[in-house]
Amino acid sequence: MAITVLMPKILETPKFNLVTEPSIAVIIPTYCEAENVERLIRQIQRLNLNVRIIVVDDSSPDQTQHIVNELNREFENILLVSRPKKLGLGTAITDGFRHALELDPTPDFIITMDSDFSHNPNDIPRLVNIAKKGCNLVVGSRYVAGGKMKNWPLSRKIISRFANILAAGAVGLRLNDFTSGFRCYSKNYIKEVLSSLHSTTYEIQIETIRQAHLNEFQVKEIPITFINRRHGNSKLSSAEFLGFITYVTKAVYSNFTIFLKHF
Repeated sequence: MAITVLMPKILETPKFNLVTEPSIAVIIPTYCEAENVERLIRQIQRLNLNVRIIVVDDSSPDQTQHIVNELNREFENILLVSRPKKLGLGTAITDGFRHALELDPTPDFIITMDSDFSHNPNDIPRLVNIAKKGCNLVVGSRYVAGGKMKNWPLSRKIISRFANILAAGAVGLRLNDFTSGFRCYSKNYIKEVLSSLHSTTYEIQIETIRQAHLNEFQVKEIPITFINRRHGNSKLSSAEFLGFITYVTKAVYSNFTIFLKHF
């Protein structure tokens, strides 16, 4: 599987603040996000953080990669990872993790977020501030006090709630929002669990929390407002939903097996 990586330019005269702490990598998986990606990247740049932006694109047939390439001429902190075809959200995130760990210096914290403004980039500092206090995984939650959703139909809300109930039972952790993709991970967490992440699609959101729980990393939630995507089409497929159900089933079986070993 060939993956093309467009490296950022040499950081001799950076346009972003290298003094600001901590260092952050923002991973943005994309597929056909030409309508959103430039505005999102520019908004992240305006946060004035010590940030590297890693765009993991699955060979979008639209102008997504072209736009990122053009932005790379303007900003020195953008890394484009171009994959040969649609390979799933799970592998996009783990590929992003690998490239983040290869950066020099390695970022202190790694953010994952959607590319369609479902997640507000202005919330990135809030996630990082909690992580700076020693939390290894901070989840931007729709289901804690202060969290909310906009423009979601009732059917989608019911499915999401049901998915989170299943995930809580499978992982064995009292958490409200297992399926949110807006998160901040510590460098230590990524180094410790990356080799244990095997999800290919949407279930990566459950697996990363489960690995945090199994490895006794601290997990916290902070409230966010989730806004249904502004442009383009939702990409949650039946295959991704099936992957989620399959992972939850395997996790429940694994937990039951571990439980039996104690007797």
